[in-house]
Amino acid sequence: MPTCTALIVAAGRGSRFGGPLPKQYALLGAQPVLRRTLAALQAIPGIDRLRVVIAAGDEGHYRAAAEGFDLPPPILGGPSRQLSVLNGLEALTTDAPDLVAIHDAARPFVQATDIAACLEAVAAQGVDGAVLGIPLADTLKRVTDKGTISATIPRDNLWRAQTPQIFRFAPLLQAHRDAAALGATETTAFTDDAAVAERAGLKVVMVAGSGDNTKITTAEDLQRASTMETRTAFGFDVHGFAPGTAVMLGGLSIPHVQTLGGHSDADVGLHALTDAILGTIGAGDIGLHFPPSDPQWRGASSDRFLKHALGLLAERGGRVIHLDLTLICEAPRIGPHREAMVNSIARIAGISRERVSVKATTTEGLGFTGRREGIAAQAVATVEVPRS
Repeated sequence: MPTCTALIVAAGRGSRFGGPLPKQYALLGAQPVLRRTLAALQAIPGIDRLRVVIAAGDEGHYRAAAEGFDLPPPILGGPSRQLSVLNGLEALTTDAPDLVAIHDAARPFVQATDIAACLEAVAAQGVDGAVLGIPLADTLKRVTDKGTISATIPRDNLWRAQTPQIFRFAPLLQAHRDAAALGATETTAFTDDAAVAERAGLKVVMVAGSGDNTKITTAEDLQRASTMETRTAFGFDVHGFAPGTAVMLGGLSIPHVQTLGGHSDADVGLHALTDAILGTIGAGDIGLHFPPSDPQWRGASSDRFLKHALGLLAERGGRVIHLDLTLICEAPRIGPHREAMVNSIARIAGISRERVSVKATTTEGLGFTGRREGIAAQAVATVEVPRS
């Protein structure tokens, strides 16, 4: 597997942000924005190392934000974003990674699945880089200096670029070296690394990202991000056994002497998690959204149900903090499949595996699960949503 270093750009002054501190050191909740970004990236599979580029004079703020992360010394940035990134890339040459993920310090909500998608795209033959982005949904207008609308701009094939932007290290380093040679005036025009790569003729693809991966640019952005509340909800589901040779649990097919009976694939674990997510936003239960009487859901894969609930949460500006699932059965044995189940749920939910817990227990031979008549599951979902 190729090595990948995340280079976090935290050297900006944040002129649009205002306030006594640059935005990357402002408090989001009780923690600096940069600290939250470091925590998000540290938990993501595929990222081997973290390096941070800071502005001269910010060493004290950086030490406070990065305390406990055991990182190498920060890299001092330059007078523009492009030169700051170049300084960071040059610092990596002594132990160069295969790939580098350039990420804005002011994007603390990046998700594991988005980075995984970028890494997969860069692994494709003939691709030099991959950029997270969101297709434009708003109508675009060109406006004169006096505020008059002069034209409507077609939004077809237009995207808002995000970070991280992941590239093969060597060609991106050369592209930044070439860009720096243009002079100070032109280097300030490069607002992201994809622009540097484009100038060098590198092949860069766009990868659909998440609306949760917002950038804190203004004080209002920070206020919106800070006015989140934590909610927790419970989900429970039961399915009885039926003739078959495998059961679906947590998105996995597990060999067994029976299957679970139900209108869909009867994944009792994903059903409980779906109800828990729906509960955090007061959106009813799984039966309300996917009625058993509706034939279109016969045999449906239950990851569709969980993704639907997660989509509703995202539409409300929320995000998952943690998912906890307990399976209650005498058989099959859950232990041998627990890690794979954690990975499966994390993939479906688009979160790091450290945010997923799967446990199993029995009822000591009591009740319907003790008589091996079926499986029960209970789930707890913890999320953050904007305060209403």
